[in-house]
Amino acid sequence: MSARSAARDWDASTYERVSDPQVGWARAILDRLPLEGNETVLDAGCGTGRVTQLLLDRLPRGHVIAVDSAPSMVETARVALGERATVIQSDLAELTLEEPVDAAFSNAVFHWIPDHDGLFAALHAAMRPGAPLVAQCGGRGNVERFHETVKEVAEEDPFAEHLGGWGGPWNYAGPEETAARLERAGFEAVKTWLEPWPLTPPEPREYMRSVCLGHHLERLPEELRGAFTDAVAERANPELDYVRLNISARRG
Repeated sequence: MSARSAARDWDASTYERVSDPQVGWARAILDRLPLEGNETVLDAGCGTGRVTQLLLDRLPRGHVIAVDSAPSMVETARVALGERATVIQSDLAELTLEEPVDAAFSNAVFHWIPDHDGLFAALHAAMRPGAPLVAQCGGRGNVERFHETVKEVAEEDPFAEHLGGWGGPWNYAGPEETAARLERAGFEAVKTWLEPWPLTPPEPREYMRSVCLGHHLERLPEELRGAFTDAVAERANPELDYVRLNISARRG
């Protein structure tokens, strides 16, 4: 959702409807975030604000700085969250805040960002010393089987002219290199691990279109987008082979 070379707008209304899996991941991440209820917390990649609402439930006397790069997501989140959240449109790797936050949280976002060194440096600068960071994103091996199907379809006519040989914008990092990057950025008490999380999403075709295939569809002319989505949805296993990269750290 937030990336310099991979930024795109999203279909916010469809994402809001089909994003139950992302909300499920977020609940598990929030359980790892130590909060007393009066903190200012960064939601790094807030989407439509569904997950930000869960974060606000943990902050009865606090505030959220919610950031996303997609204009439609930011617009939807501002309406949904009201005065208890400050919603900012920004690439996370270029984020600057006037005041450092007491904690940072991110769900299903970091794999959209090509430069993880720049990302972690920006997060470190936005957090006060000792502030916790908890996050989860796509990790090494994430939706590998699904992407193999997408690549097969992309290499066929009439799609190959627009998609053939294109590798996509994703950055599915492993735990080892992620821990090293966090430590280089100045984080301490770093823990990173992979977690398989296969799931069959609600409305598989619409989920694939709005969540998984957005960058492919942007590269296709309008008249081919529906056919490409249909071809992928027909061939792909509806159970997506998600692998999540979990991150826990503290700002040094």
